[in-house]
Amino acid sequence: MNNKHSTRPSFRKMLQAIACAVCVLLPFASHAERLKDLASVQGVRENQLIGYGLVVGLDGSGDQTTQTPFTVQSVASMLQQMGINLPQTNNLQLKNVAAVMVTASLPAFAQPGQTLDVTVSSMGNAKSLRGGTLLMTPLKGADGQIYGMAQGNVVVGGAGASANGSKAQINHLSVGRISAGATVERSVPSALAQGDMITLELRDTDFSTASRVVDAVNKRFGPQTAAAKNGRVIQVRAPLDSDARVSFLGSLQSIDVTPAPVGAKVIMNARTGSVVMNQNVTLDTCAVSHGNLSVTINTQPVISQPAPFSGGQTVVAQQSQIEINKDPGKVILLKNSASLADVVKALNSIGATPQDLLAILQAMKAAGSLRAELEII
Repeated sequence: MNNKHSTRPSFRKMLQAIACAVCVLLPFASHAERLKDLASVQGVRENQLIGYGLVVGLDGSGDQTTQTPFTVQSVASMLQQMGINLPQTNNLQLKNVAAVMVTASLPAFAQPGQTLDVTVSSMGNAKSLRGGTLLMTPLKGADGQIYGMAQGNVVVGGAGASANGSKAQINHLSVGRISAGATVERSVPSALAQGDMITLELRDTDFSTASRVVDAVNKRFGPQTAAAKNGRVIQVRAPLDSDARVSFLGSLQSIDVTPAPVGAKVIMNARTGSVVMNQNVTLDTCAVSHGNLSVTINTQPVISQPAPFSGGQTVVAQQSQIEINKDPGKVILLKNSASLADVVKALNSIGATPQDLLAILQAMKAAGSLRAELEII
């Protein structure tokens, strides 16, 4: 069988997959969103915790101590703290122990005694953490202080299957999780209750959205309640009483605000060929040549005049034609369209690779025809 013909169906499937990956957000009417979805309260945040510990009770799947000396040192140090002194020449051969890193997130306003979920990740060359038990591990913050203690049975998720003597494992055995495996030992001070001002931080910097948030807050709670410092930071005057402040923040975050339209943006994954764009992306007149591919976009004004004595007005609209040519002679004409989505779909239909798409989009951006921010991931 000819290899050229045998690979054609898979090539078509690849093109279909790339075409299906082109996601276009069609124009839609602006709608209001809750303020809690647009902004966060400064000082109300999570803090990352990290610790080093040992997982014991493994079924021979622990670290190979000849290649991970820190595991042996950790075990010897732990035993010494328990009053057991090992000879200096004793070479431990541990197969049921693994050195791990334990991570967790300390939520805002967490209090001592509260439990947290932790993630346990192998540091050495352990084959599996399944069935192991994490020994007491202090969890520290960025300041080096201990904020929690973790301990418990490690659960490794996933699925396994076996047939005809062969086994298939669909999971990562060197990472596990312990639900409610850590206890908070210290709370993090919060500056939320200090002063009569709280600060809102927009998730995306936008001066128009910041101005709309200020208008909505002042309309709800009265003039001079909110003031924008820049395109991201908004200061709001809040009650001094803690109970009244909590009620005020609940009402504040429930305010509906219509955000300003986002800027035109195109995101492309250079590995898979996926292209994502929003509704504000437009194209201007340009001509791009890339290998045996050429893309030409022509835009011409179309004048529509009203009938005599009708009292109407003359309307000038832009009519575009997109021509895509691939040698030895396949031509696609897209009339009355200047949509980037149409260009991408047409390029996919004639066999353009992700690298072709990337080169053509970058050329359009450099020529000033692609009126959008282009981000390559």
